[in-house]
Amino acid sequence: MFEFNLALLFLFAFAIFNFIIIFLILVRKKIVYLKLISDNVNDIANGKLGLTIGIKGKDELTQLAQNINYMSKELENTFEQERQLERTKNELITNVSHDLRTPLTSIIGYIDLLKRGQYNSKTQLQEYLETTYSKSQRLKYLIDELFEYTRLSGIDAKLNLNEVDLSSLLEQIVGEYIPIFEKESLIVQKSITQETIPIFIDVEKMVRVYENLFMNAIKYSIKPSELSVCLELMDNKAILKVSNKVEKPPVSDPNKLFERFFRGDKARKDDQGNGLGLAISKRIVELHNGNIHAEYKDGWMSFIVEHPIK
Repeated sequence: MFEFNLALLFLFAFAIFNFIIIFLILVRKKIVYLKLISDNVNDIANGKLGLTIGIKGKDELTQLAQNINYMSKELENTFEQERQLERTKNELITNVSHDLRTPLTSIIGYIDLLKRGQYNSKTQLQEYLETTYSKSQRLKYLIDELFEYTRLSGIDAKLNLNEVDLSSLLEQIVGEYIPIFEKESLIVQKSITQETIPIFIDVEKMVRVYENLFMNAIKYSIKPSELSVCLELMDNKAILKVSNKVEKPPVSDPNKLFERFFRGDKARKDDQGNGLGLAISKRIVELHNGNIHAEYKDGWMSFIVEHPIK
């Protein structure tokens, strides 16, 4: 009996010893993993944003590592957004300074000539005054466009939504522009669906988009030539396509035209536009949960506006 109890005691001691060994091995793994988590947290705190911890197991430490990985990615995204905002702000200041400096310099020059009486006749005086006024209007237009873009880009931008028939609205706008198109030697090919398209939009803002597309077509079309305006329903969307003939694509990627202050080759050459009109149009369409894009094919430059129909 004594020998049996002694054997049982040794067996119990051996089991406890094995348990302690296994426990220490498992604890050591957890300690090593915890140390890895701690080191990674320190690295993240020192600026290594986006750093992730390898996931091991399915316990509380694993959940902690996953949470730290999520936090690290979110911090990386937040700081990247802040850097992008800073770059955008600097680009905005640079571009605005450049676009405002040109007409302002011209205005100052003409005012200086008038101030010193450097004109030879009343005709020349009138010419200087008209040029100064024209440049002043150009400056006002640039400032108004910049203000409008800034206002629409804010998080508090609001729309005054009303239900309208998009087909009737576009018929009306195109009709108003027919004399302008004809004056510019542009023949309009109109294909607007007769089907009623009820849609909730901010009429004033969307009319600005449509008119901006028409004015772009007038500015950059080959003359004389044709201009196409098409409105159709497709897959629960109202799709407007405004197309005009051009000598060559304005840029290799037409959708760059929607970037702030970006101007095509012809616009830069002729000093036309300010690079904000299409950016404003894009923002207005996006506020309506729509989409606008551009494409070039076989000598035709097209701008397509897609309105979701609920």
